[in-house]
Amino acid sequence: MALPDNSSGLPGEEVPFPEIVELNVGGQVYITRYATLISVPDSLLCQMFSQKSTKGLARDTKGRFFVDRDGFLFRYILDYMRDQQLVLPDHFPERGRLQREAEFFNLPELVKMLAPKISKQNSLGDDGCQSDPEESSPSADMAARNLASLGAAAAATACATLASSSGDGKRSGFITIGYRGSYTLGRDSQTDAKFRRVARIMVCGKTSLAKEVFGETLNESRDPDRPPERYTSRYYLKFTFLEQAFDKLADAGFHMVACNSTGTCAFAHEQTDDKIWTSYTEYVFYRE
Repeated sequence: MALPDNSSGLPGEEVPFPEIVELNVGGQVYITRYATLISVPDSLLCQMFSQKSTKGLARDTKGRFFVDRDGFLFRYILDYMRDQQLVLPDHFPERGRLQREAEFFNLPELVKMLAPKISKQNSLGDDGCQSDPEESSPSADMAARNLASLGAAAAATACATLASSSGDGKRSGFITIGYRGSYTLGRDSQTDAKFRRVARIMVCGKTSLAKEVFGETLNESRDPDRPPERYTSRYYLKFTFLEQAFDKLADAGFHMVACNSTGTCAFAHEQTDDKIWTSYTEYVFYRE
């Protein structure tokens, strides 16, 4: 809850800003120097904190200056205002939203730093890409570079050749399916075995391949915002039927090339001979 500042004792009395300023930005508390907030001329923060009085600035219930913006992204805004440099984590997923925050705080140089980079081929660079870029083969890259030097008729012929050589556009690679299972086995009869359903089917491999094969059935919550060219071992499927996973892989042109399984055994009860077997199994699939 933001409250108007009523700290001044008399009407019109000037209250200077403290050297150390506490901010509440969208519920996140920041403590910084007053000089940092006014370090970028004409910025919104500079305008706010260059006033002769704190009167009129919103405050929260604890007296901190309140700014109703994204509290998580403000850390990068504040970092930039300290030394006018931009340092982001690798594969930062909030670049577009941070650019919007930079525009709100009137930081034009930061907006330029966050703008998508345009390569010589007039395509988005890696820093500006928010979607899953499709990888191409070396031969396809070489053919694409040569198109610029060809005439209109030759370019059309080259495009047709490139399309035929690329086939259906499917890339080669490995996908590993893993699951953990358990069952209880009675004394000497396998008919007494009690199987438990598969709790979770894990997916390991390149992110772009996993998304291509499993689509909406792929649960990415344990490894969100993973770039498509990177590998992951934390994805899992929203269903628990191994045959369904195998069908999807087969439909995508994958073939099983290896499998591995480990198992452990423990007694279920001290008074009986029932045993609990727990196993972890992995199946490796490959597409040429």
